[in-house]
Amino acid sequence: MTTYRVLVSDSLSPAGLEILQQSEGIEVINKPDLHKSPDDLREELKSVDAVLIRSGSKLTPEVLEGQERLKLVVRAGVGVDNVNLPAATKAGVIVMNTPAGNTTSTAEHAVALMMALARNIAPAAATMKAGGWDRKKFTGHQLAGKTLGIVGLGRIGQCVARRARAMEMKLIAFDPVLSAERAADMGVELVRDLDELLPQVDFLTVHVPGGPSTLGLIGSDELAKMKQGACLINCARGGIIDEDALATAIESGHIGGAAVDVFVKEPPGETALTKLPQVLCTPHLGASTAEAQEAVALEAAELVKAYLLSGEIRNPVNTAPLLASELAQLKTGFGLAYRLGSLAAGIMKQRCLTGVKSVKLTFRGEELEHKIEPLTNYFLAALLDGLLDEQLNYVNARNVAEQRGLEVEGTRDRSGGGDFTTLLSAEIVTDQCRLTIAGSVLGTKFLRLVRLDDLPLDAYLDGVLLIYRHQDKPGLIGVIGTTLGKHSVNIADMSLGRGQRGGESVAVLNLDDEPPAAAVDEIRAHDGVTAVETVRLPAADEPLPWLPSV
Repeated sequence: MTTYRVLVSDSLSPAGLEILQQSEGIEVINKPDLHKSPDDLREELKSVDAVLIRSGSKLTPEVLEGQERLKLVVRAGVGVDNVNLPAATKAGVIVMNTPAGNTTSTAEHAVALMMALARNIAPAAATMKAGGWDRKKFTGHQLAGKTLGIVGLGRIGQCVARRARAMEMKLIAFDPVLSAERAADMGVELVRDLDELLPQVDFLTVHVPGGPSTLGLIGSDELAKMKQGACLINCARGGIIDEDALATAIESGHIGGAAVDVFVKEPPGETALTKLPQVLCTPHLGASTAEAQEAVALEAAELVKAYLLSGEIRNPVNTAPLLASELAQLKTGFGLAYRLGSLAAGIMKQRCLTGVKSVKLTFRGEELEHKIEPLTNYFLAALLDGLLDEQLNYVNARNVAEQRGLEVEGTRDRSGGGDFTTLLSAEIVTDQCRLTIAGSVLGTKFLRLVRLDDLPLDAYLDGVLLIYRHQDKPGLIGVIGTTLGKHSVNIADMSLGRGQRGGESVAVLNLDDEPPAAAVDEIRAHDGVTAVETVRLPAADEPLPWLPSV
């Protein structure tokens, strides 16, 4: 049994470690302080299959470069801003997070900060500890009847909404994806324009992912559109609300105050924002509850285990998800995609390699149609792996294709016509030629090549294939068989495809062994043969690469 090595480079709840340590086939390397040394972290990653991290480990392009063994990064938490996703994708590393584990704790912290801000809890408590008693100075506001604006109505935003509704607040939210019907079910008025929300709210809380698209989402222009005295809460990611703009708006008196748990730089040190008396700050405590830490550790450990031992991809942030049940259903589809992609690469290397422009895949049949994206990625990985001298796999194939300007399209064939209920067709266009290829499934597991160069076939998609194009003339098949026999190469199977009698034809021979160059040259020299290619595909029972369970 294969043993997978898993590095834990940040502190993790013992419950999560226990799941991994008790899993047969997994070896745990627990080094919770390793994140403090990027060089040591990079070196350790070279010998592991997966790494489980929290916010301390910074997986930069430099750390991820050249990691040929690493397959998986799991972040115990929601945010993956400490993982360079383009670098991980380029390296073919799947990145997953644990979006559910800290939902309740983060939502409760946002609500707690809002309540503390509304009632001046922090400064009142500080005054009491200093011996003071000033009730009038700390008069606050009740939340019942106030309007709460929620930017981002995902898991955490919805959790906040449920709690705020129980406090009799009016709820309005900005979310570009959630349906209005779903929002209405939660008692939330939904708007599609942030500028429509801002003037209406007394309190504003943000619950969107961090990243370039949300950096500075609430800046000076947005703050100016809010009510006089409105307050803001940020328990999501530093920078979503512009810290300098917020400080300026509070100092001017336009914004009443803010509660901030996350910062662009952590720890932030003394900044204009943190020094303001109207600002309540906490040191990134949104997920800092015993329950949340255990929940994300358990979830992260299960993600690692499920991927390494079953090939399941849950909660990915840089590729398509695949459940264990889907992997089982798609095993034949992955095999078909991989073999067709490999065959296409082998033919193109010998026929028309220069300047690949586009790849168009068409899927027919229930077995293939419901998961076009992963099957497209798998075909693309096999194709590019055969053409390029790069580290390629299912995760980074699409990224590599885009970098080279290669157009990739995967579509469903709902025409209902044709001779095959299950069919994967590919059209690959280069500067020099157009290659068409299609495969199907005979029975439940036998993968067959059924079309090549627009000619029908029925050839096995495994082992050594010798493909020759020719004019359909009597006697040629005998010559080819004699030539291979002379070189001690046995023909296991043969399929012939032709458009019309005497016209252009193609033949695919399944051979027991790779033919020597002399045999191929002799076949190519025959005046009836126009082209010859040899391609080696995996044997029928050979496991496929990249997905552990396939």
